[in-house]
Amino acid sequence: MRHLPNSRETDAAPAAEPVQLPIDRSAGCPFDPPGELARLREQDPLRPMRYPDGHIGWLATGHSAVRALAADSRFSSRYELLHYPFPGAGVSELPPAPVGDLTGIDPPEHTRYRRLLAGRFTVRRMRELTARVEEITTDHLDAMERHGGPVDLVQSYAHPVPALMICELLGVPDADRAAFQTLAAAVSGLEVTEEEQFAACTALQDTMRELVAAKRARPTDDLLSDLTNSDLSDAELAGIGGFLLAAGLDTTANMIGLGAFALLSHPAQADALRTDPALAETAVEELLRYLSIAHTGVRAALEDVELEGRLIKAGDSVTVSVQAANRDPAKFADPDTLDLRRKATGHLAFGHGIHQCLGQQLARVELRVALPALFTRFPALRLAVPPQDVPLRTGMNIHGVHRLPVAWDGQ
Repeated sequence: MRHLPNSRETDAAPAAEPVQLPIDRSAGCPFDPPGELARLREQDPLRPMRYPDGHIGWLATGHSAVRALAADSRFSSRYELLHYPFPGAGVSELPPAPVGDLTGIDPPEHTRYRRLLAGRFTVRRMRELTARVEEITTDHLDAMERHGGPVDLVQSYAHPVPALMICELLGVPDADRAAFQTLAAAVSGLEVTEEEQFAACTALQDTMRELVAAKRARPTDDLLSDLTNSDLSDAELAGIGGFLLAAGLDTTANMIGLGAFALLSHPAQADALRTDPALAETAVEELLRYLSIAHTGVRAALEDVELEGRLIKAGDSVTVSVQAANRDPAKFADPDTLDLRRKATGHLAFGHGIHQCLGQQLARVELRVALPALFTRFPALRLAVPPQDVPLRTGMNIHGVHRLPVAWDGQ
């Protein structure tokens, strides 16, 4: 793998010109990363990058570089140490992570939270929820069938299925779940103003604090009630509840929505999933790799680190392009092709290292149930609008679709 020289290593050759983070996807390619990322990865999987605030850090696009960096404790996830990589966001300095946000903290604080939560997200415990996921998906598919098409798949299916599972996990009372889902949808909705979004976030935080107080007073069989027996404060419990909501709802909802869009755009793959139930497990892993909806992350070097033959200085921010790493031909053959029979072992859609997604097993259960069930119930499912009219979530931390109008036979 060829590396461009780094002037901080040697004066024998000029340094590579720092690049800016490519963010624009090619027209008509809603599932592919920005094409410029592939060119940069081919030139050098780890190269200098100019951040919008002028900081000169690094961009990692190769699978091996991204994986190695994510596993290295010499790189920090603390928000306040990071330079923001996306242009036009008006962000120069990031505040510290809010209480309970595992994504933006390091050990030992991260270790304390992770140890308390890890045993509650095991493969076995999440698989025990499969029957409940099947009930929820069946209920929403029944409602879609009664309504008739066209419907917005995001509103009718992709969002409510994981939202209800988060309610189950946190122990939100049945009577409060509709309001809970409405607030959660408003946080990232397409037609929501900034004022409405802020109000929804505030209301969700208030709801979480009230929920924690209720669990303290009268525990039930759910995650928050379990955690009331730990040494976590009420503020930490509410923060962790909010973190789990944000981490588990938006990502899974967009995987269902964008995954359905990808399958509708690849009908042979959709047919394979529908006719071969045993394909669900590999299909989900391939969709996770292919779509890489949590597409970009950042780490900060806590000390000088040599990586991929480069010297990364203490204080440097490194942007990791998960979407480029998951399309790296050095790791995956023919990576730009969606192949549900591929063994996509080693993809980085859930991250790697100590910050690997805590709820990945729950997400897998939801996806393995929801996507095959959708295409089995509606074999003639189709887009109700031209593909180019599907509103994509562009310029957001999680890629996906805001709406996905669909119809089926007789509609």
